[in-house]
Amino acid sequence: MHSLDFVIAAPDRGIENSLRTKIDRKTKPLGALGLLERTALKIGLIQQRLEPAFSQPQLLVFAGDHGAARAGVSAYPQDVTWQMVENFLAGGAAINVFARQNGLQLTIVDAGVAHDFGKRAGLVDAKIAAGTANYIETAAMSAGQCAQAVARGAEISRKLAAAGCNVVGFGEMGIGNTAAASLITHCLTGTPLAECIGRGTGLDDAGLVRKQALLESALQRYRSAGGDNEPLAVLAEFGGFEMAMMVGAMLGAAAAKMTLLIDGFIVGSAALTAARLAPALTEYCVFCHRSAEPGHAAQLRGLGAEPLLDLGLRLGEGTGAALAFPLVQSALNFLNEMASFESAGVSEKE
Repeated sequence: MHSLDFVIAAPDRGIENSLRTKIDRKTKPLGALGLLERTALKIGLIQQRLEPAFSQPQLLVFAGDHGAARAGVSAYPQDVTWQMVENFLAGGAAINVFARQNGLQLTIVDAGVAHDFGKRAGLVDAKIAAGTANYIETAAMSAGQCAQAVARGAEISRKLAAAGCNVVGFGEMGIGNTAAASLITHCLTGTPLAECIGRGTGLDDAGLVRKQALLESALQRYRSAGGDNEPLAVLAEFGGFEMAMMVGAMLGAAAAKMTLLIDGFIVGSAALTAARLAPALTEYCVFCHRSAEPGHAAQLRGLGAEPLLDLGLRLGEGTGAALAFPLVQSALNFLNEMASFESAGVSEKE
């Protein structure tokens, strides 16, 4: 599983000095807007413009079920996945509230939920199967299913880009997916598994010990079968359909030179996988927040990422990306609207 037809080149740096000069000539001390300055520079490079602008901002929430959820890796029953998708479609979840507030169009993608929704407004049916297999006993998905999920995700991004969207946020829903993200993070960063495992949706101490034991046994099974750390193999082994589809959507979005808004731990595991496949992907990513899940720190280190927010969030759904979006917009607004020393007639530092 190595053949991926994505050409993701780093943005051309020819415009970088002009962008830096524009940022530095604003009426402020050098570097005084901190991470906002680095964000403005990044998006200017992505768009290859001195006046970057967002059009048709979109948030995609990918939903899928995990066979391992039935083995007890989560505090919640598996039915919560489809029930939460219904909540998204009814407009009642946290992500609906924040997307509405911040002008993000929201689309829910059924990548592999164990439920039949029928045709619904706001729902893209891209279902690969009714949930993955239980990775404690066997691979979560076949290589073919994984490739299909990646391809469908890429197609979703291509369609958005063709319709004029140039910024896309990523979110997910899938009971059991923090466990899958923990395994992927361990395999792709080498961080000890125990440091990649958290309480997810709220496991108690006994539940956390059980989760660790289950994930250790899944890892042992994979290793004893000769499993390596090749990104797509790891994704197929432990990932969910929502995660694999998100990997494809990220690769497709970066190939289309969109700005990617990366949420927390589960979206981060997809970003980590995509970046291992195409290292230039990170140059199209704005890392929106630092999750309270312990494994997220390992991902951010592995990606060399500096997140915008640290609010102790661990909700998923893309909520961190939606909350950070106004800050990302602020980065563009200061670049485009703030006066320069020359234009404002303000004296500079002696």
